[in-house]
Amino acid sequence: MLRVREVIDAAFRDLGRIDVVVINAGYGLFGAAEEVSDEQMVHQISTNLLGSMQTARAALPHLRAQGGGRLIQISSVAGLAAHAGASLYHASKWGCEGFMEALAQEVAPFNIGVTLVEPGGARTAFTRGSLQLSDPLSAYDRTPAAFVRQFKDTAPPALGDPAKIAARIIDSTAQHPAPMRMVLGSDSYQGVTTAVRNRLAQIEPQQVTAAETDADPT
Repeated sequence: MLRVREVIDAAFRDLGRIDVVVINAGYGLFGAAEEVSDEQMVHQISTNLLGSMQTARAALPHLRAQGGGRLIQISSVAGLAAHAGASLYHASKWGCEGFMEALAQEVAPFNIGVTLVEPGGARTAFTRGSLQLSDPLSAYDRTPAAFVRQFKDTAPPALGDPAKIAARIIDSTAQHPAPMRMVLGSDSYQGVTTAVRNRLAQIEPQQVTAAETDADPT
């Protein structure tokens, strides 16, 4: 992580001013939680979550010193919606979501905006190069978690166009205040809205029982 800070310090020193920092540390790790090795788990969280956090932390002193700027975190539909067979990937992206949402509140007084980008599938090397799979356990062969095993090099073309996604991200830098979230792709919109609605359906009926654990008035 020290290298991240060195590179960012050098970039600001050499360029003088950087208005937008895009944080895109990440790769996919698919497989049931029990199938993933300890080494794979640590590497996934270290790359996707800690790598993103440390990049933001390294950039913040420079953005504060220059009077503002923008942090753009590449998250995913997987940061708000979860599916069997990708628990470690979801953990890393949900972690980024929570970190960046809180960070946005912390740095707003310094004129620093934060945006979470939540694309769906995109026609990149995500499933045909960088994607890692766990060693399968036969116990999961006929479970929902086994579905993700087909993604490595065999997944059908994704819906998202990387050029269009990049253009939307670039355009967003002119928006003030910074949008907290950008959902890109019809598959992402469908996945996110379904997940949020399901979550509310689970929570809203508990309004009365939730209040029952409040302390008695004194």
